[in-house]
Amino acid sequence: MKFSGIIIQILFGSLMCLSSTCSVAEQITKYFVRGSYQEIVSARAGKPFIVSLWSLDCTYCFDDMVLFGKLSKKYHDLDLVLISTDTKEQIKEIAHTLQKYPLKKAESWVFADSFVERLRYEVDTQWYGELPRTYFYDAQGHASALSGKLDYAQIERWIRGRKKNE
Repeated sequence: MKFSGIIIQILFGSLMCLSSTCSVAEQITKYFVRGSYQEIVSARAGKPFIVSLWSLDCTYCFDDMVLFGKLSKKYHDLDLVLISTDTKEQIKEIAHTLQKYPLKKAESWVFADSFVERLRYEVDTQWYGELPRTYFYDAQGHASALSGKLDYAQIERWIRGRKKNE
């Protein structure tokens, strides 16, 4: 009887692990393909938002995630879109990484076209793939782009400026 109870606990634990892995992968529900960037921008017409492009191989990207997490806690209405430039085959690893940060409200995408240059060009003709890459959109749809590591004060200035213009 004890042996079967242990087996049931192991099976139940394994099932819970599988279901949590599935829910992690489900956090990234959108595949970034041709037209996705325009979809992201159009859906937010008239509203300020941030787009952050990142990768599992980018150390500074994780520093930015920490900053975005802190700011998301402080500013609950922060509209953040995260786009992983990794592949859709890495979706579980991407989702697992995102789970480490308090970014549950952020919309997440992952590159899903093998022709990544076309996707980068669609985002910005002046962007050559350096990461992290962040776009700050104002309510009029104008974007300012920054490559490299962000700092907290820099993002907070943008948020405060956006609130003044609302």
